Amino acid sequence: MDWETVIGIETHAQLSTVSKIFSGAPTQFGAAPNVQACAVDIALPGVLPVLNKGAVERAVRFGLAVGADINRRSVFARKNYFYPDLPKGYQISQYELPVVLGGSLSMLVGEGERIVRITRAHLEEDAGKSLHEDFHGMSGIDLNRAGTPLLEIVTEPDMRSAEEAVAYARALHALVRWIGICDGNMQEGSFRCDANVSVRPKGAEALGTRCEIKNLNSFRFMEEAINYEVRRQIELLEDGGRVTQETRLYDPDKKQTRSMRSKEDAHDYRYFPDPDLLPLAISDETVEQIRSELPELPAAKRARYMRDYQLSAYDAGVLTSSREVADYYEDLVGALGGGYKLGASWITGELFGALKRAGLEVAQSPLASRQLAGLLRQIQDQVISGKTAKDVFEAMWNGEGDAAAIIAAKGLNQISDAGELEQVIDGVLAANPKSVEEYRAGKEKAFNALVGQAMKATRGKGNPAQINEILKKKLQS
Repeated sequence: MDWETVIGIETHAQLSTVSKIFSGAPTQFGAAPNVQACAVDIALPGVLPVLNKGAVERAVRFGLAVGADINRRSVFARKNYFYPDLPKGYQISQYELPVVLGGSLSMLVGEGERIVRITRAHLEEDAGKSLHEDFHGMSGIDLNRAGTPLLEIVTEPDMRSAEEAVAYARALHALVRWIGICDGNMQEGSFRCDANVSVRPKGAEALGTRCEIKNLNSFRFMEEAINYEVRRQIELLEDGGRVTQETRLYDPDKKQTRSMRSKEDAHDYRYFPDPDLLPLAISDETVEQIRSELPELPAAKRARYMRDYQLSAYDAGVLTSSREVADYYEDLVGALGGGYKLGASWITGELFGALKRAGLEVAQSPLASRQLAGLLRQIQDQVISGKTAKDVFEAMWNGEGDAAAIIAAKGLNQISDAGELEQVIDGVLAANPKSVEEYRAGKEKAFNALVGQAMKATRGKGNPAQINEILKKKLQS
């Protein structure tokens, strides 16, 4: 039987406020356990939550960025469950009336564009953290994260493969960082994804029984976990078994998912409006103010690069993969006064290659955009060839100076003097009569051999375009 995979993603993005969603306690990562949990966070008797305006503004910013409806009136609810790291015995979240409703996110998958519909995005507080590793036969509880503001972003079940799910997660990760609502640090838990995975016979309308894979904190683990879970469910069904709705965890060492607990439905949480919080009212003026402050978004920038700069869909997609990359590119072509395709080629080629080898992000590049522009200007002005420029790039990367200084110090200037090149080519033709005969007999490879000899005679400094032009003229005369 042919099977179809169905995937929906729930993402918890930690909002970039300096204080928690219902208290003034700090949200910085890495503090000693329980030093950032105040009376409100640990639910001491008599305390009341006070909503953080900054968290609301960030939620609205996200909703506008994905083309969603912003509910002018939304309600906070209590989500009831019992776990040691949940001090109140409930989590303040949103249920029936979330702040963000609908919207969509586009991303590139292979050579094509896919659109994933967003169901909703709602504000909620994070729970604390149970620590098991450092305690023998016991667990420790760290409540520093309790009350940290989260935006939970829920999609429709629109993805049909692990590749699409990862492409969506990457696009969402780039977007929340792009608009400044989340730092996206997956290692610190600022961006966590849960994948709801099911399978069904191809052509079937009804969804299969889903399993939720919790807390996927890397894109590689997400792909591995989904692919394993799809195989597991298909094998189970083909062996005559049934998929049980449950929550599962991914073990990256064994590359397997394993059962964690039975999956709850909404009614199991006994949602009801929080009596300590008034309904959230957002004015039209607030929404329009936030809209006016949005930067140009990745999809719009990608389309502009393709339309105005004639970049390929791939290059435009790579250059808008993060705001830092897009800023670097725009600074580069601004300094060049153009050179859109040349700049794109060098960023996606030489620069990204060097960054990958060094384990750096573009914001950490030792080569500033204006320095790289200085090198590319030497190519545009035909001072050096593209091949020589790669050697100059390496020297610049190693801190040997700017492009002009390195070219002068190493005597790398390209030979573009027509008279000098003619003398070199005359010598090459005289020394290679057989190649000349073969070319005139129709063998194109012989021409390339003569070009190679001319470049060798100039020690790689000859202007390749001029050498080609002069050679053709002389061979046809």
